[in-house]
Amino acid sequence: MLWIKAWHLIFMVTWFAGLFYLPRLFVYHAQCEDAAGNARFKVMERKLYYGITMPGMVLTVGFGVWMLWAYAWQVYGQMGWLHAKLALIAGLVVYHFICGWHLTAFRDDRNRRSHVYFRWFNEVPVLFLIAIVLLATLKPF
Repeated sequence: MLWIKAWHLIFMVTWFAGLFYLPRLFVYHAQCEDAAGNARFKVMERKLYYGITMPGMVLTVGFGVWMLWAYAWQVYGQMGWLHAKLALIAGLVVYHFICGWHLTAFRDDRNRRSHVYFRWFNEVPVLFLIAIVLLATLKPF
């Protein structure tokens, strides 16, 4: 079980690395005004999303479900913190796919959001990370 937890944490770090950096790329891409820079950002964003962030999400959720199936289901009803964590993870998955939607908008040259929007959007995964780690570590209820 510890190996599963270790892989879960490794891929969670990978997933969050992508979720922290991709919106930062969106900030810079929204400010970009030249064709060469625009093309470069499209490549960087695509490779980050599909090469790092997406596999990180799939493997994090996969190992998490494995742990849930192997252990937590036995005492699931007694773990209020786990219910809250799973709700936050669902929200994080939604955020992940919103990033994919923004990626598509940039790819198709139809982004209408400003760099200021993406600066605020970039802060969202920090809130998820803090809440999820605190719940998993402290198990408050």
